[in-house]
Amino acid sequence: MTTDSTDQKAISLFEFWPDKIFYTPIVIYWILMGLRYRDLSISTATNPRIETGGLCGESKSSILNMAGPTAQEAIAPYRIFNNSEQSVETVLTAMDEMGLTFPVVIKPDIGCNGAGVKLVSSLEMLKEVLALFPHGVTLMLQSLITYPLEVGVFYIRHPSEAKGRITSLTYKEEPILVGDGQSTLRDLIMADTRMQQVPQLYLPRIKGREEEILPKGETLSLLFAGNHCKGSVFRNGAQDITPALTQRIDAIMTDIPDFHFGRIDLKTLSPESLKEGKDFQIIEINGVGSEAIHIWDRRTTLKEAYAAQFYHYRQTFLIGAAKKKEGWKSSGIFGMLRSWIKQRRLTATYPAND
Repeated sequence: MTTDSTDQKAISLFEFWPDKIFYTPIVIYWILMGLRYRDLSISTATNPRIETGGLCGESKSSILNMAGPTAQEAIAPYRIFNNSEQSVETVLTAMDEMGLTFPVVIKPDIGCNGAGVKLVSSLEMLKEVLALFPHGVTLMLQSLITYPLEVGVFYIRHPSEAKGRITSLTYKEEPILVGDGQSTLRDLIMADTRMQQVPQLYLPRIKGREEEILPKGETLSLLFAGNHCKGSVFRNGAQDITPALTQRIDAIMTDIPDFHFGRIDLKTLSPESLKEGKDFQIIEINGVGSEAIHIWDRRTTLKEAYAAQFYHYRQTFLIGAAKKKEGWKSSGIFGMLRSWIKQRRLTATYPAND
Protein backbone atom coordinates (compact mmCIF):
# COMPACT_ATOMS: atom_id res chain seq x y z
CA MET A 1 0.00 0.00 0.00
CA THR A 2 1.15 3.56 -0.62
CA THR A 3 0.96 6.41 1.80
CA ASP A 4 -2.09 8.54 1.17
CA SER A 5 -0.85 11.85 -0.23
CA THR A 6 -4.32 13.37 0.07
CA ASP A 7 -4.37 13.15 3.86
CA GLN A 8 -4.15 16.52 5.55
CA LYS A 9 -2.64 14.86 8.61
CA ALA A 10 0.20 12.73 7.33
CA ILE A 11 1.75 12.10 10.74
CA SER A 12 0.50 12.56 14.29
CA LEU A 13 1.78 15.18 16.72
CA PHE A 14 3.97 12.74 18.63
CA GLU A 15 4.58 9.98 16.09
CA PHE A 16 8.27 10.69 15.68
CA TRP A 17 9.13 12.28 18.97
CA PRO A 18 12.48 11.10 20.37
CA ASP A 19 12.08 8.00 22.54
CA LYS A 20 13.46 9.82 25.57
CA ILE A 21 10.57 12.27 25.38
CA PHE A 22 7.69 9.94 24.51
CA TYR A 23 8.62 7.09 26.85
CA THR A 24 9.58 9.11 29.92
CA PRO A 25 6.02 9.13 31.36
CA ILE A 26 5.81 5.38 30.74
CA VAL A 27 9.10 4.74 32.55
CA ILE A 28 7.83 6.81 35.49
CA TYR A 29 4.56 4.85 35.48
CA TRP A 30 6.53 1.57 35.43
CA ILE A 31 8.60 2.66 38.43
CA LEU A 32 5.54 3.76 40.40
CA MET A 33 3.78 0.46 39.69
CA GLY A 34 6.92 -1.46 40.62
CA LEU A 35 7.14 0.36 43.94
CA ARG A 36 3.48 -0.38 44.56
CA TYR A 37 4.09 -4.11 44.03
CA ARG A 38 7.50 -3.98 45.74
CA ASP A 39 9.13 -5.50 42.67
CA LEU A 40 10.24 -3.35 39.74
CA SER A 41 10.61 -6.48 37.63
CA ILE A 42 7.29 -8.13 38.48
CA SER A 43 6.07 -7.71 34.88
CA THR A 44 8.70 -10.21 33.75
CA ALA A 45 6.70 -12.94 35.48
CA THR A 46 3.81 -12.29 33.10
CA ASN A 47 5.11 -14.84 30.57
CA PRO A 48 7.27 -16.77 33.04
CA ARG A 49 8.67 -19.39 30.67
CA ILE A 50 10.22 -16.65 28.50
CA GLU A 51 13.39 -14.73 29.44
CA THR A 52 12.29 -11.46 31.13
CA GLY A 53 8.75 -12.35 30.02
CA GLY A 54 9.69 -11.03 26.60
CA LEU A 55 10.67 -7.59 27.85
CA CYS A 56 14.15 -7.74 26.33
CA GLY A 57 16.87 -10.19 25.42
CA GLU A 58 14.50 -13.07 24.71
CA SER A 59 15.00 -15.55 21.91
CA LYS A 60 12.27 -15.45 19.26
CA SER A 61 12.58 -19.19 18.73
CA SER A 62 12.26 -19.89 22.46
CA ILE A 63 8.68 -18.63 22.23
CA LEU A 64 7.85 -20.38 18.97
CA ASN A 65 9.42 -23.64 20.17
CA MET A 66 6.89 -23.89 23.00
CA ALA A 67 3.97 -23.94 20.58
CA GLY A 68 1.72 -26.98 20.64
CA PRO A 69 0.19 -28.51 17.49
CA THR A 70 -2.59 -25.92 17.17
CA ALA A 71 -0.16 -23.02 17.40
CA GLN A 72 2.47 -24.69 15.21
CA GLU A 73 -0.03 -24.94 12.39
CA ALA A 74 -0.38 -21.16 12.37
CA ILE A 75 3.33 -20.29 12.61
CA ALA A 76 5.43 -19.70 9.50
CA PRO A 77 8.01 -22.52 9.17
CA TYR A 78 11.42 -21.63 10.59
CA ARG A 79 14.80 -23.11 11.47
CA ILE A 80 17.50 -21.85 13.85
CA PHE A 81 21.27 -21.99 13.17
CA ASN A 82 24.48 -20.46 14.48
CA ASN A 83 26.25 -18.33 11.89
CA SER A 84 29.54 -19.88 10.79
CA GLU A 85 31.62 -20.63 7.72
CA GLN A 86 29.26 -23.52 7.00
CA SER A 87 26.07 -21.44 7.30
CA VAL A 88 25.39 -21.28 3.56
CA GLU A 89 25.33 -25.08 3.35
CA THR A 90 23.35 -25.26 6.58
CA VAL A 91 20.68 -22.92 5.22
CA LEU A 92 20.47 -24.67 1.85
CA THR A 93 20.08 -28.03 3.56
CA ALA A 94 17.37 -26.63 5.84
CA MET A 95 15.56 -25.07 2.87
CA ASP A 96 15.60 -28.42 1.09
CA GLU A 97 14.27 -30.22 4.16
CA MET A 98 11.55 -27.56 4.63
CA GLY A 99 10.61 -27.52 0.95
CA LEU A 100 11.56 -23.85 0.57
CA THR A 101 12.95 -21.95 -2.41
CA PHE A 102 14.22 -18.38 -2.63
CA PRO A 103 13.18 -15.83 -1.52
CA VAL A 104 13.42 -16.58 2.20
CA VAL A 105 13.81 -14.47 5.35
CA ILE A 106 16.96 -14.39 7.47
CA LYS A 107 16.79 -12.61 10.82
CA PRO A 108 18.48 -12.62 14.23
CA ASP A 109 16.99 -14.86 16.90
CA ILE A 110 17.46 -12.08 19.47
CA GLY A 111 16.61 -8.53 18.48
CA CYS A 112 14.03 -5.78 18.44
CA ASN A 113 12.39 -3.29 16.08
CA GLY A 114 13.19 -5.46 13.07
CA ALA A 115 16.95 -5.13 13.53
CA GLY A 116 18.85 -7.20 10.99
CA VAL A 117 15.82 -8.65 9.20
CA LYS A 118 16.73 -9.51 5.61
CA LEU A 119 14.76 -10.70 2.59
CA VAL A 120 17.09 -13.03 0.70
CA SER A 121 16.22 -13.61 -2.94
CA SER A 122 19.11 -15.73 -4.23
CA LEU A 123 22.10 -17.90 -3.31
CA GLU A 124 24.45 -15.01 -4.04
CA MET A 125 22.48 -12.72 -1.75
CA LEU A 126 22.41 -15.40 0.95
CA LYS A 127 26.22 -15.47 0.95
CA GLU A 128 26.34 -11.67 1.14
CA VAL A 129 23.80 -11.45 3.97
CA LEU A 130 25.36 -14.15 6.15
CA ALA A 131 28.73 -12.43 5.80
CA LEU A 132 27.21 -9.29 7.35
CA PHE A 133 26.48 -11.07 10.63
CA PRO A 134 29.25 -11.99 13.09
CA HIS A 135 30.14 -15.64 13.50
CA GLY A 136 28.49 -17.32 16.47
CA VAL A 137 25.31 -15.24 16.43
CA THR A 138 22.09 -17.26 16.31
CA LEU A 139 19.99 -16.61 13.21
CA MET A 140 16.59 -17.73 12.03
CA LEU A 141 15.70 -18.97 8.58
CA GLN A 142 11.99 -18.44 7.97
CA SER A 143 9.65 -19.09 5.09
CA LEU A 144 8.57 -15.94 3.27
CA ILE A 145 4.82 -15.60 3.73
CA THR A 146 3.43 -13.98 0.59
CA TYR A 147 0.09 -12.88 2.00
CA PRO A 148 -0.16 -9.16 1.16
CA LEU A 149 -1.12 -7.71 4.57
CA GLU A 150 0.98 -7.57 7.72
CA VAL A 151 -0.90 -7.15 11.00
CA GLY A 152 -0.07 -6.71 14.67
CA VAL A 153 -2.61 -8.34 17.00
CA PHE A 154 -2.33 -7.71 20.74
CA TYR A 155 -3.49 -10.48 23.05
CA ILE A 156 -4.07 -10.55 26.81
CA ARG A 157 -5.25 -13.38 29.05
CA HIS A 158 -5.17 -13.19 32.83
CA PRO A 159 -4.25 -16.43 34.67
CA SER A 160 -7.74 -16.58 36.18
CA GLU A 161 -9.36 -16.41 32.74
CA ALA A 162 -10.09 -19.41 30.56
CA LYS A 163 -10.15 -17.25 27.45
CA GLY A 164 -8.15 -14.20 26.38
CA ARG A 165 -9.04 -11.14 24.36
CA ILE A 166 -7.65 -8.99 21.57
CA THR A 167 -7.00 -5.44 22.76
CA SER A 168 -5.48 -3.99 19.61
CA LEU A 169 -5.30 -4.75 15.89
CA THR A 170 -3.07 -2.76 13.55
CA TYR A 171 -2.37 -2.97 9.83
CA LYS A 172 1.22 -2.32 8.75
CA GLU A 173 1.57 -0.70 5.35
CA GLU A 174 4.77 -0.63 3.31
CA PRO A 175 6.03 2.78 2.19
CA ILE A 176 5.92 2.47 -1.60
CA LEU A 177 6.95 4.88 -4.34
CA VAL A 178 4.97 4.94 -7.60
CA GLY A 179 6.85 6.14 -10.65
CA ASP A 180 5.58 8.80 -13.04
CA GLY A 181 8.34 8.44 -15.62
CA GLN A 182 9.74 11.89 -14.86
CA SER A 183 10.48 12.30 -11.15
CA THR A 184 13.61 10.98 -9.48
CA LEU A 185 13.34 8.69 -6.46
CA ARG A 186 14.39 11.61 -4.27
CA ASP A 187 11.67 13.80 -5.82
CA LEU A 188 9.03 11.11 -5.24
CA ILE A 189 9.94 10.89 -1.57
CA MET A 190 9.96 14.66 -1.11
CA ALA A 191 6.61 14.98 -2.92
CA ASP A 192 4.88 12.56 -0.54
CA THR A 193 3.12 14.41 2.27
CA ARG A 194 4.26 11.88 4.87
CA MET A 195 7.73 11.02 3.65
CA GLN A 196 8.75 14.64 3.19
CA GLN A 197 8.20 15.24 6.92
CA VAL A 198 10.58 12.44 7.97
CA PRO A 199 12.98 12.14 5.02
CA GLN A 200 15.70 10.79 7.33
CA LEU A 201 13.76 7.52 7.43
CA TYR A 202 13.37 7.12 3.69
CA LEU A 203 16.26 8.80 1.85
CA PRO A 204 18.86 6.34 3.23
CA ARG A 205 16.86 3.54 1.61
CA ILE A 206 17.59 4.88 -1.88
CA LYS A 207 21.26 5.67 -1.21
CA GLY A 208 23.09 5.71 -4.52
CA ARG A 209 19.81 5.74 -6.46
CA GLU A 210 18.58 9.23 -5.61
CA GLU A 211 18.57 10.44 -9.22
CA GLU A 212 17.07 7.27 -10.66
CA ILE A 213 13.77 7.80 -12.48
CA LEU A 214 11.11 5.19 -11.85
CA PRO A 215 9.10 4.29 -15.00
CA LYS A 216 5.48 5.35 -14.98
CA GLY A 217 3.33 2.96 -12.97
CA GLU A 218 6.29 1.00 -11.62
CA THR A 219 6.50 0.67 -7.85
CA LEU A 220 9.39 0.53 -5.40
CA SER A 221 8.98 -0.68 -1.82
CA LEU A 222 11.27 1.14 0.59
CA LEU A 223 11.00 -1.30 3.48
CA PHE A 224 10.58 -5.02 4.03
CA ALA A 225 10.32 -5.33 7.83
CA GLY A 226 7.07 -3.84 9.14
CA ASN A 227 8.44 -1.56 11.85
CA HIS A 228 7.15 1.93 12.59
CA CYS A 229 10.53 3.30 13.62
CA LYS A 230 11.90 2.22 10.23
CA GLY A 231 9.15 3.95 8.26
CA SER A 232 6.15 1.60 7.98
CA VAL A 233 2.73 3.22 8.13
CA PHE A 234 0.42 1.88 10.82
CA ARG A 235 -3.40 1.94 10.61
CA ASN A 236 -5.73 1.15 13.50
CA GLY A 237 -7.85 -1.87 12.55
CA ALA A 238 -9.84 -2.25 15.77
CA GLN A 239 -13.03 -2.45 13.72
CA ASP A 240 -11.87 -5.81 12.40
CA ILE A 241 -11.65 -7.51 15.80
CA THR A 242 -14.38 -10.15 15.66
CA PRO A 243 -15.49 -13.08 17.85
CA ALA A 244 -14.22 -15.49 15.17
CA LEU A 245 -10.76 -13.92 15.09
CA THR A 246 -10.62 -13.71 18.89
CA GLN A 247 -11.54 -17.38 19.19
CA ARG A 248 -8.86 -18.41 16.67
CA ILE A 249 -6.12 -16.29 18.27
CA ASP A 250 -7.10 -17.53 21.72
CA ALA A 251 -6.85 -21.16 20.58
CA ILE A 252 -3.36 -20.49 19.27
CA MET A 253 -2.06 -18.55 22.27
CA THR A 254 -3.44 -20.92 24.89
CA ASP A 255 -1.45 -23.61 23.09
CA ILE A 256 1.73 -21.84 24.24
CA PRO A 257 2.26 -22.66 27.95
CA ASP A 258 1.84 -19.75 30.37
CA PHE A 259 1.71 -17.10 27.66
CA HIS A 260 -0.52 -14.26 28.83
CA PHE A 261 0.52 -10.99 27.23
CA GLY A 262 2.01 -9.93 23.93
CA ARG A 263 1.69 -9.03 20.28
CA ILE A 264 1.37 -11.50 17.45
CA ASP A 265 2.77 -10.28 14.13
CA LEU A 266 1.20 -12.09 11.20
CA LYS A 267 0.57 -11.96 7.47
CA THR A 268 -2.95 -12.38 6.15
CA LEU A 269 -4.73 -12.71 2.82
CA SER A 270 -7.26 -9.93 3.44
CA PRO A 271 -9.13 -8.10 6.19
CA GLU A 272 -12.16 -10.22 5.38
CA SER A 273 -10.22 -13.45 5.89
CA LEU A 274 -8.69 -12.12 9.09
CA LYS A 275 -12.09 -11.25 10.53
CA GLU A 276 -13.12 -14.85 9.93
CA GLY A 277 -9.97 -16.09 11.68
CA LYS A 278 -8.71 -17.67 8.44
CA ASP A 279 -5.83 -17.40 5.97
CA PHE A 280 -3.03 -16.05 8.12
CA GLN A 281 0.43 -17.13 9.24
CA ILE A 282 2.29 -15.90 12.32
CA ILE A 283 5.80 -14.62 11.67
CA GLU A 284 6.67 -13.55 15.22
CA ILE A 285 5.31 -13.54 18.78
CA ASN A 286 6.44 -10.81 21.16
CA GLY A 287 6.06 -10.62 24.93
CA VAL A 288 6.07 -7.93 27.61
CA GLY A 289 8.30 -5.59 25.63
CA SER A 290 5.81 -5.30 22.78
CA GLU A 291 3.40 -2.44 22.19
CA ALA A 292 -0.19 -2.10 21.09
CA ILE A 293 0.99 -0.46 17.90
CA HIS A 294 -2.31 1.14 16.91
CA ILE A 295 -1.01 4.11 18.91
CA TRP A 296 1.17 4.97 15.89
CA ASP A 297 -1.84 5.52 13.65
CA ARG A 298 -1.65 9.18 12.64
CA ARG A 299 -5.24 9.69 13.85
CA THR A 300 -4.45 8.62 17.41
CA THR A 301 -4.26 11.47 19.91
CA LEU A 302 -1.53 11.77 22.50
CA LYS A 303 -4.09 11.19 25.26
CA GLU A 304 -5.33 8.01 23.57
CA ALA A 305 -1.77 6.76 23.05
CA TYR A 306 -0.79 7.18 26.69
CA ALA A 307 -4.08 5.68 27.85
CA ALA A 308 -3.36 2.59 25.75
CA GLN A 309 0.21 2.35 26.99
CA PHE A 310 -0.73 2.71 30.66
CA TYR A 311 -3.57 0.22 30.29
CA HIS A 312 -1.38 -2.45 28.70
CA TYR A 313 1.53 -2.07 31.08
CA ARG A 314 -0.83 -2.15 34.04
CA GLN A 315 -1.99 -5.56 32.82
CA THR A 316 1.60 -6.84 32.99
CA PHE A 317 1.82 -5.90 36.66
CA LEU A 318 -1.52 -7.50 37.44
CA ILE A 319 -0.66 -10.69 35.57
CA GLY A 320 2.90 -10.76 36.91
CA ALA A 321 1.62 -10.50 40.47
CA ALA A 322 -0.83 -13.34 39.85
CA LYS A 323 1.91 -15.54 38.37
CA LYS A 324 4.16 -14.87 41.37
CA LYS A 325 1.35 -16.09 43.60
CA GLU A 326 1.39 -19.30 41.56
CA GLY A 327 5.06 -19.71 42.45
CA TRP A 328 6.79 -18.22 39.42
CA LYS A 329 9.63 -15.74 39.88
CA SER A 330 10.36 -12.41 38.23
CA SER A 331 13.72 -11.70 36.59
CA GLY A 332 14.90 -9.16 39.14
CA ILE A 333 16.43 -5.80 38.27
CA PHE A 334 19.85 -7.25 37.53
CA GLY A 335 18.30 -9.99 35.42
CA MET A 336 16.50 -7.40 33.31
CA LEU A 337 19.68 -5.33 33.02
CA ARG A 338 21.74 -8.31 31.87
CA SER A 339 19.17 -9.20 29.23
CA TRP A 340 18.97 -5.60 28.02
CA ILE A 341 22.76 -5.31 27.75
CA LYS A 342 22.93 -8.61 25.86
CA GLN A 343 20.29 -7.41 23.41
CA ARG A 344 21.99 -4.04 22.92
CA ARG A 345 25.35 -5.64 22.25
CA LEU A 346 23.91 -8.09 19.76
CA THR A 347 21.80 -5.59 17.81
CA ALA A 348 24.83 -3.30 17.48
CA THR A 349 26.49 -6.04 15.40
CA TYR A 350 23.57 -6.57 13.01
CA PRO A 351 23.46 -5.11 9.48
CA ALA A 352 21.03 -2.38 8.53
CA ASN A 353 17.47 -3.38 7.66
CA ASP A 354 16.19 -3.84 4.12
